[in-house]
Order: sequence, then C-alpha cells, then structure tokens
Amino acid sequence: MQLRYYTYDLIRKYPFTISGHTTTAATVVFTELEHEGMIGRGEASPGHYLPENAGTITSFLSSLKLEQFNHPFQIDEILDYTDSAAPGNTAAKAALDMALHDLAGKLCQKPCHQFFHASASQMPLTSYTVGIDHPDEIREKVRQATDFRIIKVKLGSDNDKAIIDAVRAETNKPITVDANQGWTDRQQALDMIGWLKEQNVLFIEQPMPASDPDGNAWVTAHSPLPVIADEAVLRLPDVKKAVQVYHGINIKLVKCSGMREGYGMIREAQSLGLKTMIGCMGESSNAILAAAALAPLCDWVDLDSPWLIANNPYKDPVLSEGRILLNNKPGLGLEKRSVHSKKPV
Repeated sequence: MQLRYYTYDLIRKYPFTISGHTTTAATVVFTELEHEGMIGRGEASPGHYLPENAGTITSFLSSLKLEQFNHPFQIDEILDYTDSAAPGNTAAKAALDMALHDLAGKLCQKPCHQFFHASASQMPLTSYTVGIDHPDEIREKVRQATDFRIIKVKLGSDNDKAIIDAVRAETNKPITVDANQGWTDRQQALDMIGWLKEQNVLFIEQPMPASDPDGNAWVTAHSPLPVIADEAVLRLPDVKKAVQVYHGINIKLVKCSGMREGYGMIREAQSLGLKTMIGCMGESSNAILAAAALAPLCDWVDLDSPWLIANNPYKDPVLSEGRILLNNKPGLGLEKRSVHSKKPV
C-alpha cells in the first residue's frame, strides 16, 4: 500500500462563529491510500479545539510504516498499529481510517455502510447549522436552508434569545441548539433551556464547559430537554464517563480517530442507554460520507458542512427530504466535483 497526502484550503460560504471562535477557512489534509491500482480517500479536518493542524497531521502520517502490511483488509491490525504509533493525532488517524475503509470497500465492491450493518432506510434527518451572527444574517441563512427539515443553532453569546427569535421569524422547523461550552452559570443555563423548550428545541449540546462535569450533570438532571456531550466526549473511553453527566453523546470521526472507533462508540453508548448523534467539524464531502455510513445507527445527525463550504472539491452528498441518501457505490461513494489544485507535502 502506498500512502499519499496533500493539503487543501476549504473556504466557508460565510464566516462561521460559535461561542468564542470564528472560522472563515480551514486547511485540511486529504489522504490517498493506493493498493493494486485502487485508491481509497480520507480527510483530516481537526477543527478549533483539537491540538492538531496541517503540520502535525502530515508529520504523523509521514511517520507511519504501512509497508509492513500486505493487504488493506487487515483493517484492525493497521488501525491498531496507527493508534499506537503516537498518542493523540485523532484527525490524522481518522484520515487514514477513512481511506482504508474506502479502499477496502472498493476492492470488495461493497459500500462502507454495509461494513457496519447500517441500513440506508434508517437514515435520520440531518440538520443545517446557523452560526452566531446578527439577526438579519441569521434570517438570510435560514431562508437558504430550504432543503433541510431541522435547523441547528449555535448559542453561547450575549444575544442568544435574539438569535432564536430571528430563526423563528423565518421558520417553525424544529431547532437543535449547541452552546459550545458557552454557558457558565448552571441556573442561567437551566433557565435558558426552559425557555428554549417553548421554542420547539429538540435538545441541547454541551451547555457548560467540558471541564465542569458537576455543572453539566446538574443541568442534565434538571433539564426538560436532552443534554448531549460534544467537547466532553472525544474517544471510546469517554463514553462511560458520560453516563452520569449527559443524556447522550455527539460522535465526530476526527475527534475519535475514525469510522472503526466511531462505530464502537455508538455500540457502547447504546448499551449504556445514551442517545447518539453523529456530527462534523467543517469537512468536505469526503469525511461527511464516511460519517454518513454510520449515521443510520444514530438518533440524530448533523452532517451539513458540504453545504456550508464554497469550494468543496467533491460533489455534495445527495439530499432528499432532509436526509442524506446512501448509495450502493463501492467504498464511500465519493465523486470529484472538478479538477482542483493540490499542495503536495
């Protein structure tokens, strides 16, 4: 197997603001894993709260010695080796994991979702995310989300109620809320959640800092809405810790190291009675289709980033009545949009 990788700058259609952070562009690393003329593709897009960047990702990938493996169907052996090569580096590991599953699917002519016994007919609705912004801009973004049935709203600022009011001025679609650790007073957080319930909000993500499990547990115990962990749950060992603190978890491939561990987290969470959500970090269609292969196993889905990017190098997933449609193409089913410039590393 031959591993190649290159960087690519993904540009947001609009500046994207969450509590304490604004993004207009991000450099991601695409991977290509080739075997017998077939190529599997993956993507590392670490987001703002993971300690990774293009430099650390390419450095980790360059250290791997995949020539010791004879065939990409040695998925568990390869990923065990990759995970043990160095701590952390979950986005880099996820990029290899995706490429490996894509390659294996292409070699055996099987779509990746079948590896995980995920039924395309069970795909939940995916939400469309609106970042923190001025009310006029928020209303415009909501107007553009005509193909989506659920709106995800970022809160954690001084004008949270005005943001919700702006969304409600345009639509009565159900809303999900992500505070991104932006609330610090537990009683104020609970009061806000009570108000949000009246606005047809379905659940709340990470209301308080991940470093405050007691505060989050108190909010969860009193909340009239489900409370979902995001920044507080990164990898499989974190799932058990979430049981006494949250109602559910948000799984992201770049923070858990890829599809294999994401699947393990779903199974573990379900065995513990936790709700499951699968989300994204501003990736292209490459990583989104990898997550979509697991999405039918989850309660909620937030895989909208291809529709928020101005220069996605791959075709958007097919969206029908608010759901991503899985196809039966081998591997991830990824298709290039057009020729795009690579930055070899």
